[in-house]
Order: sequence, then structure tokens, then C-alpha cells
Amino acid sequence: MKDRCMPTSRPLLKRFTAALLALTPWIAPAETVQVAVAANFAEPIKAIADEWQRASGHTLNATVGATGKLYAQIRNGAPFDVFLAANAQVPETLEAEGLAQPGSRFTYARGQLVLWSANARRVDAQGDVLRRADLGKLAYANPKTAPYGAAAVQLMAALGLTEALTPKLVQGESIGQTYAFVFTGNADVGFVALSQIFKNGQLKSGSMWRPPGNLYAPIEQDAVLLKRGANNPAARAFMQWLKSPEGQTLIRTYGYDI
Repeated sequence: MKDRCMPTSRPLLKRFTAALLALTPWIAPAETVQVAVAANFAEPIKAIADEWQRASGHTLNATVGATGKLYAQIRNGAPFDVFLAANAQVPETLEAEGLAQPGSRFTYARGQLVLWSANARRVDAQGDVLRRADLGKLAYANPKTAPYGAAAVQLMAALGLTEALTPKLVQGESIGQTYAFVFTGNADVGFVALSQIFKNGQLKSGSMWRPPGNLYAPIEQDAVLLKRGANNPAARAFMQWLKSPEGQTLIRTYGYDI
């Protein structure tokens, strides 16, 4: 009996499945979005990924690094759908080079540079520690690849301290490595991103000085949809979520302005 039924049941099953899918067009299949993320945004992207994946049903994979190095990887064909850079210039360049979707760029965060020490008593509220003879090692990120490193160089020049501080400098490849130097005690103080030491509106540990914003160029952090992600529904959905009130509220908890 079963053998006689099989040839006729399969076409019926296919027609039933096709009819069911036609009646449920709103059920989008889960997709994966590959996101290249500037190092200063390493902590926020973890929280964002958890929140967004729960809400969308899609999957987010993040690769974290210095903006300049991620840019080089994208130019060499790295399979990213979205780029969250630490500045506006690199996404603009990618668009001009035809590697990003025109018109997709927007500022997802405005970063702040801070002087930080893991020691709760080392950095004073005015940043006078930079002028002390016992400052120790001062970490900053590579200004050629990390926008926060470039901001640190501008700040030291604006304070007239470049020559005095140069013998004390140690350079990280990214703002992530710079933070690690200070956190592990390999540097006494360092210029890091506020988002690395801030959570839920509060300093997590140590001591910090927040320099006036007019002493370095604004750190506008732009997102851009890359060519590879143009036809990826998860990539487009993620870009929209970053602009949403839910996304912006979460980003602000790490000390960013929007």
C-alpha cells in the first residue's frame, strides 16, 4: 500500500509547501551579516549584537581592528557587508572607490578621547598629570591607522607638550591594544576612547581626564554598507537598526554622542 501511495504523495506535498510559503511572505529567512568594527567600538558591538540578534533573528559576526587596517582588508577583498569605522573619511573613500553602496553612509556615533589610568588616583580632573615628571609611560594608538591616535597627537600639540611627552610614548597598533597596555600596567596612563572605560553612563574603573573637545578634531564615526552587503537583507536591517531609537540609546550608554 505504501509503495503505491509514494509517487502521488510527493507532488502533493510540494504543492502544499509552495502554497504555504506563498501565504506567508512575511517570514524572512535568517541571514548572517559580517561587520568590520573599529576597535573603540569593541564593547558596544557585543551588546548590540546580542540585542539585534534577539530582535531580528539574524546573526551578526564582528571583526574588530584599527580602522586603517580594516580599510586595507576591504580593499583586498575581505568578505565584509558593513563597516563601522572610527572616522568619516574612510567610509567616504570607500564609496568614492566604488567599494561601498552610494548614499548608505551615516554617523552612528561621535567619539570622545580621554586620558585614563587603571590607578584610581593617578589622573587628576584637569589632566595636570601630563606635566608631571613622574608621569611614566604614556600609551597612544598609531595615528596612521587609528583616528583616536591621530586625535591624541593633535591634543598633545594643542597643549604644547609634544616635545616633552615624546620620550614617554608607547604606541599601540590600535586603540584596543592601547587600552590593553594601560589595563595590564605596561603603560601608566594612556589616551583611549571613552567607550572603552565607560558603561551605563559611569566610569568602570581607574581615573580619567576628559580633554575639551576643541583641542582635537571631532571624531565622527560613520557606518557604510559595503558592496558585498548590498543584497544582504540582514546587512540592510542592521544598518536601519543602528539608526533606530533602540540602537542609539544603547550606543549612548557607552559615552558616545549621536
